[in-house]
Amino acid sequence: MMIDLLLNLPEMVKILVSLASIIIINKILKNQIIGVLTGTVILAFWCGHSLNSILSISWERLSDRDNLFLLIVVFIIIVLSSQMKSTGMMRDLVQSITRKFSRNKAMAILPAVIGLLPMPGGAMFSAPMVDSCDADDSLDPVLKTRINYWFRHVWEYWWPLYPGVLLAIDISGLSVPTFMLLLFPITIVSITAAWFFLLRKAGKDQVPDKNETEKEESHILFLVSPVIIVMGSYAVLGSLIPALSNYTRYLPIAIGILISIIYLQIVRPLSIVEWREIFRSKTFVNMVVLVALIRIYGAFIEGRLPDGTLLMEALRGELAAAGIPAFLLIMLIPFISGVSTGIAIGTVGAAFPIVISLLGPDPDFALLASTTTLAYTFGHMGQILSPVHVCLLVSNEYFNVGLGQSLRGLIKPAIIVLAAGFLLSRLYLGIL
Repeated sequence: MMIDLLLNLPEMVKILVSLASIIIINKILKNQIIGVLTGTVILAFWCGHSLNSILSISWERLSDRDNLFLLIVVFIIIVLSSQMKSTGMMRDLVQSITRKFSRNKAMAILPAVIGLLPMPGGAMFSAPMVDSCDADDSLDPVLKTRINYWFRHVWEYWWPLYPGVLLAIDISGLSVPTFMLLLFPITIVSITAAWFFLLRKAGKDQVPDKNETEKEESHILFLVSPVIIVMGSYAVLGSLIPALSNYTRYLPIAIGILISIIYLQIVRPLSIVEWREIFRSKTFVNMVVLVALIRIYGAFIEGRLPDGTLLMEALRGELAAAGIPAFLLIMLIPFISGVSTGIAIGTVGAAFPIVISLLGPDPDFALLASTTTLAYTFGHMGQILSPVHVCLLVSNEYFNVGLGQSLRGLIKPAIIVLAAGFLLSRLYLGIL
C-alpha cells in the first residue's frame, strides 16, 4: 500500500527529492560522484523503471555518439587547461590581466572570455585562472567558485555559438539577430547583479597600471591565442563543413581544442616527462565519470516513463491540472526543466516545444518575442541553479566546496535576473 502511494506521488515530487538527495549526499560524504549516482538511482526506481530498464537507458545514453564526444571534449579540455598551466601560459595570462585590471575585475573577465566558447564543463578551464588571481589565497574558495561559475555563463542568453541558443531560435521561429537583440539586455543585468552580490566581496588588491603599452596588449592577445583558435576553428568548421556538426554537435569544438593543443605544443613545448605528469592526474578520471553520471541522470529526466509518457509531458499535465495560468507555466516549465537537466540544450529541448505550443497557431510577433524572452531567461536561470549542471560540479570539484554552499550565494543575483526577464517580457509585449 505504502509502495503504491509513493509510486503515485506527482512527478514533480520525485524530481525535487532526487535533486535534493544529490545536494544532501554531497554535503554528508563530500563526494559529488556518489551524490549524482544516488540521485539517479532514486529518480529511476521511483519513476517505476525496472533494473533492466535502468541499465538499458544508462547504456543507451553512455553509448550515444553525442555523449561519447561530450566525454572526449571534457577530457581534452582538461588536457588543454593542464597544458596552459604547465607551460606557464595561464600564469602569464593571469598576470597580464591583473596588471591591467583590479583583482575582482580580472576574476570576472577571465571566465567571461572562456564563456565565449561553447565548451561543456568550460568552468573547469577557467577555474585555475580565477584561482590564480587570488595570489595570496586570501579569498573564500566558495566565493571564487561562484564568480567562476556565474561569469562563465553571462553570454549564454544570446551568444549564437551555444547549441541551446540555436535550438531556442529554431523552435521559436525568431531570426538570429532578433533573438540576440531580445535577450542581450539580460546579459547586462546578469553582469550587474553579479558585480553587486559577488565581485564586490572579492575586493581590489591592487591599482591597475594605466601605462600599459601596445606591446603588452599584443602579449595578452598571444596568451589568449589558444582560446581564439578554439573559437575560430569552431566557427569556421561549423559553418563551412556542416557535415561535422551533423555527425555530432561536439565534433567541431573537439577539433578546435585539438588544434589548440597542437599549436600550444609548438609555441611552448612540453617534455615527455611533463606530459606524463599531466596524464597521471586523478582529475581526468573524476571529471569524466562525473559528467557521464550527470548525462545518465539527464537521460531519465528527458526520457519516457515506463508507460511511454515523457517525464516532462507528465510534469506539464500536473501543472496544468493544478489550474496554473499559462503565463506561469511559461515560467515554471522552463525553470523546472533547467533545474532538472542542468544543460541548455536539454532545457530548451524539453521546455520550448511545450511553451510555444501554449501560444496556439500563428502567435503575433509581440507575444512570441515576450514568451521567448521569459521562457529562455527562466530556463537558463533554472540550469544555473541546478545541482546537476556540469560547470557547477566541476567548479566545486576544483575549489573543493559543497553544492549547497556554492548555490546559496547565487540565489540573490538569480532573483534579479529572473525579475529582469519578467519585466523585459512585459515590456516587449507592450511595445512590439
